[in-house]
Amino acid sequence: MSPELIAILAVGVALAGVILAGRRDFAAGQRDFREEMRTRMAALEERMAALERGQAELRERLARLEGLLDGLREAVAGRRTEAAE
Repeated sequence: MSPELIAILAVGVALAGVILAGRRDFAAGQRDFREEMRTRMAALEERMAALERGQAELRERLARLEGLLDGLREAVAGRRTEAAE
């Protein structure tokens, strides 16, 4: 074998090793990324659920306040009407 052919084969083997190692690292990186995204999505879903619960509580409290204000308005308007008669 000529030295040139040996050098070409050596470079090919080296490149194949680098490519295979890179693919393994890439696959491991993908697995890590997917796991991190699953973790973040779970945390985001928990935060969204808490936000929805908070909004529901605020809606209930606001509805209660609106009811109280309606009653107060009727009480004040009713007194004025009774006083005017």
